[in-house]
Amino acid sequence: MTTERQAPPEHPLPTPARTIVYMLLSFVLRLLQFILIVVGAVVGVGTVVVWIGFPILLATTAFVRWSGDVERRWARRMLRTPLTTVERLPLEGQSLTRRWLTRLTDPSTWRDLGYLLIAFPLAIVELPVAIASIVLLPMAIWVTPWLGWLHGNFAMSLLGPNRTRTLEAKAEHLQASRGRGVGAAEAERRRIERDLHDGAQQRLVAVAMSLGRAKSKFDNDPDAVRELIDEAHSDAKLAVSELRDLARGIYPAVLGDRGLDAALSAQAAKSPIPVDVHVDVEPRPPAAVETTAYFIVGETLTNIAKHSGASEAIVKVWRSDTHVVVEITDNGHGGAEVRPGGGLAGLADRAATIDGVITVVSPVGGPTVIRADLPCQW
Repeated sequence: MTTERQAPPEHPLPTPARTIVYMLLSFVLRLLQFILIVVGAVVGVGTVVVWIGFPILLATTAFVRWSGDVERRWARRMLRTPLTTVERLPLEGQSLTRRWLTRLTDPSTWRDLGYLLIAFPLAIVELPVAIASIVLLPMAIWVTPWLGWLHGNFAMSLLGPNRTRTLEAKAEHLQASRGRGVGAAEAERRRIERDLHDGAQQRLVAVAMSLGRAKSKFDNDPDAVRELIDEAHSDAKLAVSELRDLARGIYPAVLGDRGLDAALSAQAAKSPIPVDVHVDVEPRPPAAVETTAYFIVGETLTNIAKHSGASEAIVKVWRSDTHVVVEITDNGHGGAEVRPGGGLAGLADRAATIDGVITVVSPVGGPTVIRADLPCQW
């Protein structure tokens, strides 16, 4: 348990069995890779003057990139290293020579080569450790997993995504999220303006007109005055109710006072279909995350009641170290998808205001699962 707390959560310790198998099999693979790469490079450079070296170097370059991709999958599966497919320079529409030159100028090619050349000496060191771990149980339990974790970190440093490209992708994502957030805020502003104009404002105008008519008849027709005042009183109460609903739509008081559990339970109680709610978000997340989660659940339950044909729904909300996860499941007919301008796109825009992500899984026939991953820190 202690070692699991020490390992970074994004790269957990590999199991002893997987690490031992990785070290044993990697030695054979790395030996073949090292021999083919070194021989291909030496022979290719030595015979380039008679042109036969060019296809050898081209094949060696392609082998280096292929081996790098194999190593990513191998380390991801055996060492639990979060290595993803690397982004390479595009090769479409280029001649064979241009493709080779593009591969040579691609930084990922040289990072693959660096890893493969260094990994072979490492494999020579790791092989006896793996053999000894088969016999010595304490070494298998305490030493081998940490050695595999260190190897995974080394693989991440060379085979992982380029830092500059990662930052560029993150900047593009944040820019897109900001744009969607601004759009969502503008749509919310227009909704509030429309609700005020069509609801409370009209009620207050009616109150003013009723009171004006009552004032003009105050001396001549007391009964009519009484009716007009009653009418104005009713309109005033309706206006107060609509303003209260509008304020609740901006930020519900129960959410601020009692948190997500009580607020989502109140939402579920108003749903026309049974909704089972499970909430575990301690410690309490920031207000922006709570508000986003509240409205995502509310809008999703409304859509379920209107369009899904479901007879029940389940709402689960829990918290990890860095995220609040909201998951809404219904047993409806499925087929939901994110369409531009649709309700699910609106949910995605709302989540994007805090850099959250919406995932929709809705096969035809159901069930439908809508998940929101909302970060607790920015």
